[in-house]
Amino acid sequence: MTPKSLQSILVFNSSEETLEILKAALEGTYAVSTGHVADLKRGQVDLLKLVEEHRPDAILFDIAIPYEENWRFLRLLQSSEALKSVKWVITTTHKKLLEELVGECGEVYEVVGKPYDLAQIMNALKDALGSD
Repeated sequence: MTPKSLQSILVFNSSEETLEILKAALEGTYAVSTGHVADLKRGQVDLLKLVEEHRPDAILFDIAIPYEENWRFLRLLQSSEALKSVKWVITTTHKKLLEELVGECGEVYEVVGKPYDLAQIMNALKDALGSD
């Protein structure tokens, strides 16, 4: 019997430490690839190539400071035809400030390092991926 293949998750964050924590937490449940938001913005990472290689079921993407600029970048990524079928789970460290700057931003999870933040992210991914 062939083992069931894991759903693929791409994780983008601006913190190396956070990327390591998320990768460790998600591996085994998902096939995980990580990257830095700054590398995407500078064009050092080709997101379309990553999507082609990994065929992600979801992208876990963090909005960091500067919130407005990173929110616009996220919206640009989400508008890409190649990414329209991918589920997105968005995190930030300060949702209230993000919304003050960009307006209502929908389902964005605030992650500030509390112990339950990781469980919240896991649940958000399960919800996003289970809604097909």
